[in-house]
Amino acid sequence: MIACVVLLMILLLLSDSILLFIIQQFNYSGGFTIRNVKHLNLQNAHKNENGKVIYKKLFTLASKIESRNTSSDLWKEPYEEEASRWKPCAGNFKKRGSQALSRLEKEHDNRRRSSRYVVVSANGGLNQQRVAVCNAVVVAFVLNASLVLPKFLYSSVWKDVSQFEDIYQVDYFINYLRNDLNIVKELPLNLQVDFEAIGSQLTDMDIMKESTPDEFIKTALPLLQKNNVVHFLGFVNRLAFDPMNPNLQRLRCKCNFHALKFVPKIQNLGSLLIKRIRNSNNPNPKLSNIHTQLLGSDQQPVIHLNTQNRSNIQYIALHLRFEIDMIAYSLCDFGGGITEARELQAYREIHFPRLVKYMKTKKNLISSKELKKKGKCPLTPEEVALVLSALGFGPKTYIFLAGSNIYGGRSRMIPLTKLFPNMVTKEDLLTPSELAPFKNFSNQLAALDFIACATSDVFSMTDSGSQLSSLVSGYRVYHGRGHAPILRPNKEILANILSKSRSIEWIDFVDRIKEMIDEDQNVHRRFNGQSIYRHPRSQGCMCKI
Repeated sequence: MIACVVLLMILLLLSDSILLFIIQQFNYSGGFTIRNVKHLNLQNAHKNENGKVIYKKLFTLASKIESRNTSSDLWKEPYEEEASRWKPCAGNFKKRGSQALSRLEKEHDNRRRSSRYVVVSANGGLNQQRVAVCNAVVVAFVLNASLVLPKFLYSSVWKDVSQFEDIYQVDYFINYLRNDLNIVKELPLNLQVDFEAIGSQLTDMDIMKESTPDEFIKTALPLLQKNNVVHFLGFVNRLAFDPMNPNLQRLRCKCNFHALKFVPKIQNLGSLLIKRIRNSNNPNPKLSNIHTQLLGSDQQPVIHLNTQNRSNIQYIALHLRFEIDMIAYSLCDFGGGITEARELQAYREIHFPRLVKYMKTKKNLISSKELKKKGKCPLTPEEVALVLSALGFGPKTYIFLAGSNIYGGRSRMIPLTKLFPNMVTKEDLLTPSELAPFKNFSNQLAALDFIACATSDVFSMTDSGSQLSSLVSGYRVYHGRGHAPILRPNKEILANILSKSRSIEWIDFVDRIKEMIDEDQNVHRRFNGQSIYRHPRSQGCMCKI
């Protein structure tokens, strides 16, 4: 009798597991599943403080408007015709005469025979490393040396041991740039030495931020001539954007927009993620140029941006830059009281010791109120919700949230999820087994967010200084052909608008928000000093037809 009871219990448990598995697979195969952002990190959640609404009047008015999201113009670039006149041309850009580069161009044919090597160890996360790689390509070209495949430094913040070959296709990268630069996978054995011991290591202290090519020649070339190798330890933002010869800008763009392809492992899961977001079952879709560039034409089908096919879901990708590192570094107050203040200060002590030292030595620190007024504070989920509502997006709008480590967790997200309940992360749409190979590899997970953001119908950022937002927006400009709208709130203007939240009427709030967004969407050539990765409409990178 006991044996029968045990056997019966085993059978019940087994059947329950099988049923649960079937239900789970059905949910995942069904596309965009609404789970109210279940996988948001609950780190540092102060439910009684962060869950409250700050802009009560505007939030109440936004909650009552049910007729939003009816205009198809919401999903289009407002200056579509003008934007479509700009075409990618870094891949086939022909070099033009330049006295500044005449010596380097004469030596170009001897580059493959060069016995000198540039080694770069890039710091930061996925997107900082991407910028460092493209800058390294230019520096190696300027120094007339071969580039060793860049190494990625381990970060105590990102905690990822991934190297170049774990994220990007090595052979494709080398072959695509072979006519411009000789790239090798490893240093020759006779040069695998202690760079610091032989005096061939340069750090951020030796190379000023945003140095010109001439400054690299002055600092690094003597070491290269002496030891045949130079090692740049830490390399983010070391190379200036201007003044820069168009041929060097071309190399930057060619690297960023063409040569860096994600490995098949990332491409395959990224394509599956997009398919589930869109709930796409269309066997013969028209592929967007962005999708083809990121994932290739042989990946699982994804519909064209701004399609009118109602069987496929249109979505906004939102990069909500509200992680603890951003919050702590900003020195802004977000209403979390003394508990929040202590947590953020403890985080600064560990991760930003220079900032802590600055805080202690600076007599008159700018107040949080002044930082907010000057647009220096990250936007909160509530502020983002109000902006999207004012633009006309409603509760039926589908939103993909890039990243999930929101400071304050679900309680901080309450205002946003109430106005936009159809919101998911990659963790909501992909099974634990599908994400297992990416576990503990934050940069590889960030690549999935990059793919989902770049191929979205609308991309909305909250911080223009974020490398992910900067690179995604630039990618959409370069490959979007005028069909990839970007929403970029001006934080200083928005702070001024929200300072009148208690008295402003909804209709006036809407007008001012639309005016703020429209000002940023004007199509123009890149201004001097702006990032070529974010603003590719520049000589050597894009051509205006």
